[in-house]
Amino acid sequence: MLLAFDIGNTTVAIGLFRGPRLVKSWKIKTDRDKTSDDYGAILLNLFQVAELEPKKIAAAILSSVVPPLTPVFQDVCRDFFRLDVLVVGPGLRTGMPILYENPLEVGADRIAAAVAAFEKHGGPAIVVDFGTATTFDAISAQGEYLGGAIAPGIQIAAEALYLKTARLPRIEIKKPKRAIGRTTVSSMQSGLYFGYIGLVTNTINEVRKELGTNAKVIATGGFGGQITPEVPAIKFLEPDLVLEGLRIIYERNRDA
Repeated sequence: MLLAFDIGNTTVAIGLFRGPRLVKSWKIKTDRDKTSDDYGAILLNLFQVAELEPKKIAAAILSSVVPPLTPVFQDVCRDFFRLDVLVVGPGLRTGMPILYENPLEVGADRIAAAVAAFEKHGGPAIVVDFGTATTFDAISAQGEYLGGAIAPGIQIAAEALYLKTARLPRIEIKKPKRAIGRTTVSSMQSGLYFGYIGLVTNTINEVRKELGTNAKVIATGGFGGQITPEVPAIKFLEPDLVLEGLRIIYERNRDA
């Protein structure tokens, strides 16, 4: 079986594949202070609860946007699974030309998501990843990574209102009953929720003007399930898109 890690700023997504099938997935909180022993113990506990045997793990791959945690998870794989993990980055074949001016600037998770989106849906395509940041990634009809856009995630926007103002509270992100809020909380929820839908919709429209109006739009990430129904342009919701991309990249490098 293949063990895949997507190390993000807020959560670490973990996937276990048997062949092409994702048989189990978890999300744990990203904590830069945890050691490889801490994360290894968490993994072994997750495996135990799911009645999975660690010795059946034959390979591992990871993408990371948190550089200090990359060596931590490399140690986890070596110490707990006796494996050298593949790290998405320079030297690893993705099968997707990266047309960014500096390809090294593209987050490994964005590349993995783009690879999976093109493999599953073809191109041209736009991947909208609702993570800590919300990213928009454009893929050409020929399967080239063209670039995209990056915006603050909706949770970051909510936290900014709380932290940078004297009287606005921390709120739950959810759809309000009406656009005209009659309390501070409902007013904030209205501005964040409906404003965010506008941000996503308009950014997709602008990218489509350059990429093509026939571009398929695929959503992923933590808030994808909540926002996707509100944006008609998004036709596919793929919660495990990055993990799927990691599996595909592993397959393309397995015999290298």
